[in-house]
Amino acid sequence: MKNLIFIGMPAVGKSTVGVVVAKRLGMEFIDTDLLIQKQEGRLLREIIADVGEDGFLAIENQVNCQVNAERAVISPGGSVVYCEEAMKHFKEIGTVVYLKASYQTIKKRIRNPKKRGVVLREGQTFRNLYDERVPYFEKYADITVCEDGCRIEETIENVLNAVKKRRKKRRKRKKLDKGAPPKLK
Repeated sequence: MKNLIFIGMPAVGKSTVGVVVAKRLGMEFIDTDLLIQKQEGRLLREIIADVGEDGFLAIENQVNCQVNAERAVISPGGSVVYCEEAMKHFKEIGTVVYLKASYQTIKKRIRNPKKRGVVLREGQTFRNLYDERVPYFEKYADITVCEDGCRIEETIENVLNAVKKRRKKRRKRKKLDKGAPPKLK
């Protein structure tokens, strides 16, 4: 099995859901924000304060492009979708899972975006950021799991079911490509 890469806004549960999904599937878990902090020797918000948004995105792109994993659930930061090379790399090494939540759901979960290491440009609101990122998440997603109104356990089950369903579809397609007759139900 290839990797699963979770994308979505901050506070959708990429790390929380990712850890449990990794355990349930017997996979490794990688949080790329932690890899960035380790490489840079400081917190995300400190990096952003020192090098600005563009500098941070360059670091984020470099770190995510270098993730070399097999059978891992990978949780990059929400801004990774601005990093074209990193997203191309992730699409090559795995299945991209978009954890989707409405703005209202995320706003309830996140009190202070800056403290979370969220990159906001001068004068940009969190709502603007949400509206800007959603098309990127949709563009890169192989699987979308909506978690509005779901408890964390339900989101985890929905992710596992969506992954299982996608695998079945792919196996079926491979058999058809090889000329094997499809199984009748």
